[in-house]
Amino acid sequence: MPAFRQVGEKQLPQEVVFMAWSPKRDLIALANRAGEVLLHRLANFQRVWSLPPNENTGKEVTALAWRPDGKILAFGLTDTKRIILCDVEKPESLHSFSVDSSITYMHWMEVTEESSVLTSFYNAEDESNLLLPKLPALPKNYSTTAKIFSEEKSDEIMKLLGDVRLNALVVGGSSGFIEIYAYGMFKIAMVTGVPGSCCGLCLSGDLKSLSVITEIQDSPDSEAEMTYFQLDTSLLSSYLPEVTRMARKFTHISTLLQYIKLSLTCMCEAWEEILMQMDSRLTKFVQEKNTTTSVQDEFMQLLLWGKASLELQALLMNQLTVKGLKKLGQSIESSYSSIQKLVISHLQSGSEALLYHLSELKGMALWKQKYECLGLDASGIEDAITAVGSFILKANELLQVIDSSMKNFKAFFRWLYVAMLRMSEDHVLPELNKMTQKDITFVADFLTEHFNEAPELYNRKGKYFNVERVGQYLKDEDDDLVSPPNTEGNQWFNFLKNSTHLKESPLLFPYYPEKSLHFVKRQMEEIIDQCLQKPADVIGKSVHQAVCMSLYKTSQSEDSTPQLFKLPFLWNDKTSNIHYVLFTMLESSVSKVYILRRYTDTSRSVSNGLIAVEFGNFLNNNINESSDSRCYSCLDAHFYDDETVTVVLKESVEQEGKERILAQLPLSSVYTDEDQEREFIWDSTKRLDEQSGEISTRTVFLENQWRVLENMKAQYVAVNGIRKVSCVLSSNLRHVRVFEMDVEDDGEAEEEEEEEEEEETTQIAAGEPEELNQSTDNQDSVCGASAEELPGETEEQELSLDP
Repeated sequence: MPAFRQVGEKQLPQEVVFMAWSPKRDLIALANRAGEVLLHRLANFQRVWSLPPNENTGKEVTALAWRPDGKILAFGLTDTKRIILCDVEKPESLHSFSVDSSITYMHWMEVTEESSVLTSFYNAEDESNLLLPKLPALPKNYSTTAKIFSEEKSDEIMKLLGDVRLNALVVGGSSGFIEIYAYGMFKIAMVTGVPGSCCGLCLSGDLKSLSVITEIQDSPDSEAEMTYFQLDTSLLSSYLPEVTRMARKFTHISTLLQYIKLSLTCMCEAWEEILMQMDSRLTKFVQEKNTTTSVQDEFMQLLLWGKASLELQALLMNQLTVKGLKKLGQSIESSYSSIQKLVISHLQSGSEALLYHLSELKGMALWKQKYECLGLDASGIEDAITAVGSFILKANELLQVIDSSMKNFKAFFRWLYVAMLRMSEDHVLPELNKMTQKDITFVADFLTEHFNEAPELYNRKGKYFNVERVGQYLKDEDDDLVSPPNTEGNQWFNFLKNSTHLKESPLLFPYYPEKSLHFVKRQMEEIIDQCLQKPADVIGKSVHQAVCMSLYKTSQSEDSTPQLFKLPFLWNDKTSNIHYVLFTMLESSVSKVYILRRYTDTSRSVSNGLIAVEFGNFLNNNINESSDSRCYSCLDAHFYDDETVTVVLKESVEQEGKERILAQLPLSSVYTDEDQEREFIWDSTKRLDEQSGEISTRTVFLENQWRVLENMKAQYVAVNGIRKVSCVLSSNLRHVRVFEMDVEDDGEAEEEEEEEEEEETTQIAAGEPEELNQSTDNQDSVCGASAEELPGETEEQELSLDP
């Protein structure tokens, strides 16, 4: 019996460039050359969902990373320089942000360090949940951008925040770009001083060090040099409880900013273009009329004498019409009511929560002993609080404008409706016919204020009137408001203007009467980003280089290989706090595996810091007995868990009919007492490949943990030791095989597997049973067939899975 059980095989229509197993479920994420991100299940390699590329996110996926709890998948796009956080349950973007460089690698880790302070913080209930009302869900009848906060019976914000335990997304890019994002959302460190394009990253579980592999190329024609850096991040480790609290606050603030942005998006959608109809019709009336009488006077005559000019009658009866007036009145009332509700329940709730978290952050910043060294600046946070206050003031101003507009329009439309009924000689109901002197004065004031022709407005907006006053607040532009609120005669304004002390008081939020709500919101976001940027700069500057090792030069032929599949591979052993670096180098036509070990504590050195592994003959029937014992070259190697490395091997002398091998390499067979005698002394002036003869080499003869990969030119492997699975990819990047690595024969294991499958099916594949059943049937027919046998047929079957 083979050592590993094959559970799925697939011939894919597009070349796969990235593979990443979920840390908690039997799911694997793939990215292909077309820019599509796909999620597949272990069993028969069923496809769960796919996220096609689009203009907003980007089309060139260059990195994948799972959040440690397996609920969020992050992928980086190099064409738009954006990182998207996607929900595992459905192909929807929960959060996205831009970076300053093309992304080449991502690593998402969870902090494993424990302390009494941290434990109490993890276990304590978030005070904001007790003190702040729960944010109301956004209405479902708006665009898909609002979906993440509108699911019933699901706190999507908490899904985005994840567990309280600190996790960090480390992002690497070209030109030495490295940034660390707490909870995958807010930047807490911007690392500088590392040359080259990032090929690998690994932040230790105790936050003491960051291992980096970069590819340094001096010129386009020269060979690139792979270099290993170990960076000291001890500031993060020393202040771990403070970093965790600060990062949690940052993430709350980041989430609330997105909530406010989505609320504003819903408000913009609630405002309809039909509301501009009155302005455009009146402008057309001015352009076409022959009389010198102003529009305001025309309407005033109709109000006072009940008579209208022939031109005004034509405008009202032929263009506006009685039916059109009723529709316009209903649209305005419906639209204004929706916007009003969104401001009161969503915008104000989100702003107040934002004010609470910023105030708490200011309190933390004032505790200088703990937080000053992390870059928290109380004055900058005070500016952010002031900006949020200004935004709340502007939102309140919008409420007042909506309130007065609804009253004005209601009275105006009621009067105009009756006047138009009389023009058409229709019957007017008695209750509509009653109009008091107060009503007449109200309409007259409305006409005086709103129906003035403004030639300068025509030059700006292409219209002479601005009867509709709410839409200007929702325009995302830098121009001043067309019709700002009238503050003349306002006693409070006059009092402030005349008081030199109150005018500059920090207790009063500044007010921008000339600006739109969008403008003030954008200003608020910029100030908050600026104030929260300082910790990332301060922490980033504290990171310094502890070790730099030049490994080897890469050949030009490797350039076409997808970045993810290029060794070296980094791994962090959380138990013993050791960084591992896996890479291969060619020696005498045999590609050996090299394992470099470094303690996360940069002041300590590991015995057997570097060792080479070659694979001896363990397939006697496949090779000549007299041949060299070093008969296998390593194509790919990844850590399966802290004690095992998974490798893909090929015979060093490639012959027709020779198969590739998938094998498990136990580290116990590599690190033995014999090797203690010969310790490698690194010469920092030379590259490692120039010193390979002095490195202690261990020849390993694998016993039973291997399997021949028949009818497959295997080249790459992705593994998950927690779920005990692996996925092998062929050299053409289209043919995959999936294996269970630790097969248990007892019925109990099978029952557990069935329970897990049922649970995942209900959670992820709900609503897609037909697709998955079809997928299972199709893939059973493919399973076991070679890539050469079914290229066209299997491609057609994969495409048929599209929903």
